[in-house]
Amino acid sequence: MTRVAAIDCGTNSIRLLIADRSDGVLSDVLRRMEVVRLGQGVDRTGEFDPVALQRTLQATRRYAELCEEHGVEAVRFVATSATRDARNRDVFIDGVRDALGVQVEVISGTEEAALSFAGAVSILDESAASDRLVVDIGGGSTELVLGGGQAPDSSISLDIGCVRMTERHLHDDPPTDAQITSAIADVRAALDEAAAVVPLERVGTIVGVAGSVTTVTAHALGLPSYEPERINASRLPIDDVRVACADLLAMPRARREALGFMHPGRVDVIGGGALIWSEVLARVAAEVRGAGGVLTEAITSEHDILDGIALSASR
Repeated sequence: MTRVAAIDCGTNSIRLLIADRSDGVLSDVLRRMEVVRLGQGVDRTGEFDPVALQRTLQATRRYAELCEEHGVEAVRFVATSATRDARNRDVFIDGVRDALGVQVEVISGTEEAALSFAGAVSILDESAASDRLVVDIGGGSTELVLGGGQAPDSSISLDIGCVRMTERHLHDDPPTDAQITSAIADVRAALDEAAAVVPLERVGTIVGVAGSVTTVTAHALGLPSYEPERINASRLPIDDVRVACADLLAMPRARREALGFMHPGRVDVIGGGALIWSEVLARVAAEVRGAGGVLTEAITSEHDILDGIALSASR
């Protein structure tokens, strides 16, 4: 048994999982998530904002203390969309090395997709359809990964995410019809690109992961507070999920803040994430229907890229 730490630093949040790994199985010791918005402004400027960098490195130092406290033997620190895009990524990479003593791995969209798939499908039993599409909606990018069993066979990383869509399009509170229409066009263009690479018509099971999806699921379930045990592995009709997405998108920020399950760091960007999830569900269901199949429900997984990172961490 090895005690490992996985750190996933995305556009919106930085997350930590400390777990004991034995024979390819993880037993959680600790999970943490902080919204640091590392990718603030990156879509517009192409660089990390100094204040966002400071927030993220402070969180990294807190995670380093937790790793030491819990006797971690191996750490893997992965950075995704925002770090891939930022010209001044070396400042961030050097800061993490100083704080944590490990090298940041700026992974490709393809590797990000594979790690997300490995974590997400761990909740599925053998009754789940063999062709599984995992959808990971992040702050800067969205990964679509299709595969049978535990292995993906096609994937794509799209430059659409809850932070990126909010900064590009959804400027008002609540967003105007014109802003929503513009964001939908952007997402649909990205899904056209995805459909040329990933055979969406094959999908038998669709699994959504990451904060945008889990927050939408909490809303669709009518939860008074965030309850991971009820959210994880939940199955909901696609129509119900899309109604919840539309509600969150149209909701003023003050009302979002009042929702008991809403993380404060997601209040201003959940509309963008909900819009992406709704459009993905509609497109995939339509592709399946066009091929003579039926896709009526969506599954939510609390296990995602963070679990995939932990499973792959080495000494």
